[in-house]
Amino acid sequence: MERLFGNNMLSRRITTRAFHTSPVSLIHSGSATALSVFQNSCYKKVDFRIHEESYLKEALSRFSALNVGCLAVIDERQKVVGVISKRDYVNKVGALDRDHHGLKVKDICTYGHNVIVAKKTDSLETCMNKMLFKNIRHLLILDESEPEFVGMLSIKDLIQEIMKDNKEIITRLSDFHLGKGAFFGSE
Repeated sequence: MERLFGNNMLSRRITTRAFHTSPVSLIHSGSATALSVFQNSCYKKVDFRIHEESYLKEALSRFSALNVGCLAVIDERQKVVGVISKRDYVNKVGALDRDHHGLKVKDICTYGHNVIVAKKTDSLETCMNKMLFKNIRHLLILDESEPEFVGMLSIKDLIQEIMKDNKEIITRLSDFHLGKGAFFGSE
């Protein structure tokens, strides 16, 4: 690092800053919002809702069939009232060696004020911070204008968006390392 910057004090400042900076604050997501990321999400293509009176076996089948890790829980009015995740199953059934036969989604899902949501206008950084703060992997997307849930995001969706936004930087750095001119483009 000293060789690159030619100044020991400068290299110390950069190292310190990089160490104390949250990885999320390094995200340059452009104009990506929760709703725009949802447009490319695996949840966009599937019905990610399950009724709270459904048996847990159905939720497990849907996790596997849809290749998702979380479902939005709906009530008799078809309104989203909570979420159920694979982690809920592992922590509340599997780890306790409970028999899941006869259990319903409402018996283990997370309800109401305990559910962390993203506004459809939230930035990528805001969504990531919410996930990191509560140690969760999924966020429901809320349309504030008509209190309605319009989608769901997974941590994988956010990472894919970050990678897409940083692809040009990654290419330039890779090309520079390979001696292809980096800043002026690849030959």
